[in-house]
Amino acid sequence: MIPYKVLFLDIDGTIVKPDNTIDTTTKTAIAKVQQKGLTVVLATGRPLHEISPIADELSVTSYIGYNGAYAIHNRQDVFKWAMNEKDVQYFIDTAQSKGHELVLYTHDKNLFTAPDSPRTKQFMEKLHLTKNEALTEASPDGILGITVITDSHQGSIHYQTDHIHLSQVNVEELYHCFDVIREDVNKGVGVKHFLERLNVPVASSIAFGDGMNDKEMLAAVGEGFAMGNAHPDLFAYAKHRTTGVNEAGVSNGLKSLGLLD
Repeated sequence: MIPYKVLFLDIDGTIVKPDNTIDTTTKTAIAKVQQKGLTVVLATGRPLHEISPIADELSVTSYIGYNGAYAIHNRQDVFKWAMNEKDVQYFIDTAQSKGHELVLYTHDKNLFTAPDSPRTKQFMEKLHLTKNEALTEASPDGILGITVITDSHQGSIHYQTDHIHLSQVNVEELYHCFDVIREDVNKGVGVKHFLERLNVPVASSIAFGDGMNDKEMLAAVGEGFAMGNAHPDLFAYAKHRTTGVNEAGVSNGLKSLGLLD
C-alpha cells in the first residue's frame, strides 16, 4: 500500500455543503487520517483570512489559498505570489467597462469595486466574507487573487488574456462569478511546491475537489478525486470519482484507498 502523506481538500462543495455545514462523516474522516499521520491541507479559492472557523473546526493548520497564490504549513509561510500590477489593472478596467464588479484579495482583506451593489452583497453573504473594504486605489499592490462578479453564467467571455483564464465559482447562486486563475499560479502549482517543501512524493498525495479551479490540483497529485457534485468538465482531470458532498464523498473516497474502515 502506498504510504499516503498529504491530503488536499477544497472547501466549497467538497467539505462544506450547500447549507454551509460540514457533514459528520467528513469531520470524522479528516480526524482519522490526521491520527494516521497525514497532513491535511485546505486548498481553496477563498482568501486565507476568511477560513479560520473552518480550519479550527477541523483542527487544520496548513492551507493553500487564493487558488494557489499563498500557502501556509503549520502556520508558517511556504510561498506567496502576488498578481502582476498590469494584470490587476486589466481586470479593473474591463470590469468597469462591462458593468461588472470585482473582489480583489490581499493577505488580510477583501477589496470590492462596488461594495454596496446587490450582486456584491449576495457574494459577501453567501461566502460569509467579513474583512471587506471598498477599493480605493486604481491598481493596488499585493493582490493575491481576484473574483469577477458578472451578470450571467457566460460573463467570463469578456475577459481574454493569454496567461490567465476564468473559472466559474461552483457554488449555488454564484454561477455568474468567476475566479481569476493564472497559468503559472494555481492550485496545481501550489500543490507541487507544497509537496516539494515537505519532501513528499507525488504518489503519496491525495486531493478532492469539485470546481474547475481544482483541475490542476487533481492532476498534480497521486490520487485525485472529483466529487459527485463536481462541474461536469472536472471529471476528465480526476483519477477517481466519488459521491457528492451531501453523500459522504470525502469519506467514501478515502475508504476506497484503504485509509478508513
